[in-house]
Amino acid sequence: MSGRERLGVVFGGRSPEHEVSVTSARGVMREADAERFEVVPFGITRGGAWLTPDETRRRLERVDAGETGAIGDDYGTGVLGYPDVLRELATLDAVFPIVHGPYGEDGTLQGLFELAEIPYVGSGVAASGVGMDKELMRAAFAHAGLPQARYTVLRDGDASDPSAEALHAVESDLGYPCFVKPANGGSSVGVSKARSREDLAAAIAEAVRYDRKVMVEEGIEGREVECAVLGNADPRPSALGEIVPAAEFYSYEAKYENDATELIVPAELSDEQEAQLQRYAVRAFQAVDCAGLARVDFFVQDSVAFVIEVNTLPGFTPISMYPRLWQESGISYSDLITRLVELGVERQREALARV
Repeated sequence: MSGRERLGVVFGGRSPEHEVSVTSARGVMREADAERFEVVPFGITRGGAWLTPDETRRRLERVDAGETGAIGDDYGTGVLGYPDVLRELATLDAVFPIVHGPYGEDGTLQGLFELAEIPYVGSGVAASGVGMDKELMRAAFAHAGLPQARYTVLRDGDASDPSAEALHAVESDLGYPCFVKPANGGSSVGVSKARSREDLAAAIAEAVRYDRKVMVEEGIEGREVECAVLGNADPRPSALGEIVPAAEFYSYEAKYENDATELIVPAELSDEQEAQLQRYAVRAFQAVDCAGLARVDFFVQDSVAFVIEVNTLPGFTPISMYPRLWQESGISYSDLITRLVELGVERQREALARV
């Protein structure tokens, strides 16, 4: 099997989405085309320690045995403190960075691979940063003329200790119910639905545990619909999927811990609605300047659609919505991995040609 491309899979990390990342990475490692790729795993512990491929494989044996969902809590000193890992990274032909959330999906990991001139799957540094920060993302949506829910952002002291005036302003501008979420984060970690002043204060306190900025968004009662986008300069949208959460909204528990959550693929929409949401999905992808992959989330209220967010590194288990939507559109999980790696290599080749 000599001559295979060495595909690094980097996963884990310090964010609250550590275990989601481990699950996504195991799917990629299991389903990547074995005739084309030699998969080389790199785990990052919850404490930020980088593991060599051999140590990563040893840790994954415990995950495979069902003993744990994480790959360790070892305290880290930063990637430069692991010369053995750096030597292994230098041998790679491409990387699939599947570290969800801060310290991975936010452009930091992408910057490392840019400096190392290693092709990688997904969006670049700027798009990853904008895609992680909901305030910046919403500004990009507004510039592109995309319809979105009304929102406000509390930051620093206003978020950690909101005054009565700040709470009143949120109530006056947005009303109840409203959603409160960390501006930077994913997998609905730290997200709450507020129906009263008491709920609002508690929800802000929960969200600020994860970020210095807190977004408060008007509550829209509608269907939750998602669209996967694939490509670089000429992105294409997938079929649409609908989420019917087991809980009142699509919380972390509803996503990962409650089997009653229902994913409807394809979503039951008119041809006109489907085409409109697919156009919005591509516009949102381009507004943030994404590359490779992204999932675009919507609320659909009667015939009106609101763009909620772009996820530049969506969950990537075989049953996650992103690969499921492409399976519905005719691309298998294994072929999707291959195509994403090809897009990453293509993107780097074009970038280096301009230097």
